[in-house]
Amino acid sequence: MFSSQDLILIRHAAAATGGRLCGRTDVGLADGSDAAFAALSAVLPSNAQVRVSPARRCRETLSNVLPAVEAVQDGRLWEQDFGDWEGVLASEIPDAGDMDRAALAEFSAPGGESFAALFARVRPALIEAAEQAAVAGPVVIVAHAGTVRAALSLALGEVSAGLAFEVDPLSVTRLRCLPGGGFSIGSVNWSPS
Repeated sequence: MFSSQDLILIRHAAAATGGRLCGRTDVGLADGSDAAFAALSAVLPSNAQVRVSPARRCRETLSNVLPAVEAVQDGRLWEQDFGDWEGVLASEIPDAGDMDRAALAEFSAPGGESFAALFARVRPALIEAAEQAAVAGPVVIVAHAGTVRAALSLALGEVSAGLAFEVDPLSVTRLRCLPGGGFSIGSVNWSPS
């Protein structure tokens, strides 16, 4: 399934958010993913270099999927900062109104970060990982839905493009890193179970 030029992005497993918006809020994992962890662990390439967001939910996902692997923590891979909406129940987040994807990419919660700002922060880390995958073998990144969407935006060449994708917990998005810096999207939201 995976090739030597793959950038393999794994969204962390379901987090213990209590129904609250948790971008930069550091929460652990919810219970109940042992079989899914084992299934994913069985299919990942053993020779991959691994990078992980410093978020607890990402580090816990990594330790369950690839327990013996040393990973590089990269703070650029953090989820979007939702500012004043951090920790607010999803049902209590104010309606921001109708927006097209381009406007949504520029929108930020009060005191927070827009998706476009997240993209600008994450993009260099993704390019570094893709360059490494193109010459030295697959790279696995364990991070967040926003990080995965940023990678899809990068592959599609438009900042807001990644916002069109749903990214499930513990799902895999696979980008083939092409010569010259291009990408081919191999899969989105894939799960081995």
